[in-house]
Amino acid sequence: MELPLTGTFRKSERLCGKSSIAALLGKGRWIAGTHIKCCYRALPPESECSRIAVSVPKRNFKRAVKRNLLKRRMRESYRTQKSILDAGRYDIMFVWTSRELADSNVIREETAQLLKRISK
Repeated sequence: MELPLTGTFRKSERLCGKSSIAALLGKGRWIAGTHIKCCYRALPPESECSRIAVSVPKRNFKRAVKRNLLKRRMRESYRTQKSILDAGRYDIMFVWTSRELADSNVIREETAQLLKRISK
């Protein structure tokens, strides 16, 4: 039995490649929340879908286990709330700036706030 693709995080939604990330960081706009900083750039309407990248700096969390936990939580909160972006297409990079771990609910609320600010 195949799962529907509406609530999934497909490979085409991942922002990867040195040139794509460099273009986002060079031409994108930054907004910040309490724990997450976000860089975004609008894409042309013919783009397939919005793409995201997630980063947790090693200087804040030395252990890879904690970094990976935060990345998984941020990706999951985006996956469940990507409908907030409406029909707009964006390249987005989420960067965790806090030095403390946060619960999934906190990350979900902050991601929702950032996505609402991007879609305006």
